[in-house]
Amino acid sequence: MILTINIGNSNITIGGYQEEALAFQAQIYSDSNCSMDEYAIKLAGVMDLYGVDPAQVEGAILASVVPILTGRVSDALRQLCPVRVLLVGPGLKSGLPIRIDNPGELGAELLCGAVAGLALVKPPFVVIQMDTAISMMGVNAQGELVGGVILPGPQLALSALIQSTAQLPQVNFRKKPAGVLGTNTADSLQSGVVLSSADILDGMAARFRRELGENTAFIATGSLPPTILRACRTPILYRESLILEGLYAIWKKNRK
Repeated sequence: MILTINIGNSNITIGGYQEEALAFQAQIYSDSNCSMDEYAIKLAGVMDLYGVDPAQVEGAILASVVPILTGRVSDALRQLCPVRVLLVGPGLKSGLPIRIDNPGELGAELLCGAVAGLALVKPPFVVIQMDTAISMMGVNAQGELVGGVILPGPQLALSALIQSTAQLPQVNFRKKPAGVLGTNTADSLQSGVVLSSADILDGMAARFRRELGENTAFIATGSLPPTILRACRTPILYRESLILEGLYAIWKKNRK
């Protein structure tokens, strides 16, 4: 089995690949207060939950956008499974030409998403990573990663709005809004967050199409609520395991 791990700002996603297929996928919270030993316990618990013997693990690959956790999680993994742990970054082959000013600044999860996207759709396409922030990265018709945008995610925007006002309640924006005309504060806030997030994605999609081509496809992953996805006019392919698929593809290119 090959373990694939993506460390994000909110969650750590763990996947296990067996015979070219994703055997399991799990998620734990990203917590900078946890020590290496605590992460070893968490990872051991995930493997035990899905019936994975550490002795079965042949290799592992890790992507991270949280530097403080990178070493702790990789050390915890090595403590459980004495195997080679690859870290996505300079030195690993991805098979994807990167045409941005400083490739070292590119988030590892965006690289993995773009690599996985090449196996799913014909370029040009845009990978949308939904987490604390929304990151949208474009791949041109030649299959080159050429740049993108970063903007606040809906949960971050909602939290900032509530914290900065006195009377706005916390709402569940995973619930489908009745329409744009909210008849109470909670419904108005819910409609505003869901529909404006969808409009932002649609508006940015139109801009990407103007630069990459009208046939540009869109692939999303991460914490994109179904309510926002369904409210978008732009066809967006949602792939929950996109980053793990990219990690596994990169591992295969570097396993020797």
